[in-house]
Amino acid sequence: MADVLAQTKGLPALNVSPAPGGGQNYSLSLQVLLMMTALTLLPAGLLAMTAFTRIVVVLGLLRQALGTGATPSNQILVGLSLFLTFFVMQPVFEKVYDNAAKPYLDGELAFEPALKAAAVPMRGFMLAQTREADLMSFSKIAGNGPYASADDVPFTVLAAAFLTSELTTAFQIGFLLFIPFVVIDLVIASVLMSLGMMMLSPVIISLPFKLMLFVLVDGWSLVMGTLAASFVVN
Repeated sequence: MADVLAQTKGLPALNVSPAPGGGQNYSLSLQVLLMMTALTLLPAGLLAMTAFTRIVVVLGLLRQALGTGATPSNQILVGLSLFLTFFVMQPVFEKVYDNAAKPYLDGELAFEPALKAAAVPMRGFMLAQTREADLMSFSKIAGNGPYASADDVPFTVLAAAFLTSELTTAFQIGFLLFIPFVVIDLVIASVLMSLGMMMLSPVIISLPFKLMLFVLVDGWSLVMGTLAASFVVN
């Protein structure tokens, strides 16, 4: 740990050089710029390797199926997706903490072994959700494979295949959510045409019925429970 701190202190975050007019020029070191860039990309990378993608896509499709426009807002959907992601990923996060984070903070593991230990439960979760066809497709794109075992799959190939599988699953769930609301739209449109009210938009009449149906079946709890149960967590 002391060696790491010594190396860090040897990399100045701010470089000061004299200016021609007697002033000083300030510039950040390349290491700090790279670190800041990595920190901005880290949240997106972590979210892409968790249950967040499937949940937020399904909730977005549900909002479109209801036809409520921007209600609920994107902030509400993202917040709900983050909470549900935490509940789904909690067993995986506990394994990461027990096997990697805690030993690293206690000084029992170095950074690289801790990183490898943290990747094991994440790989297990991602492999359980990934379709074999997507995995083989990205292995061909990467120019490697077939693999003798799951441990031989490169993490980059696994991450890309996992994200693609999550999008496929999210669209399948979204299709099932659309069916009852499309039926309501068709029924309302047919009734209005039979009454000769063709100038009246069916959306104005069907929206209250769709909201009523969704509330009567306790739609939010049903969707949240179905999404949580759709993940395979070892």
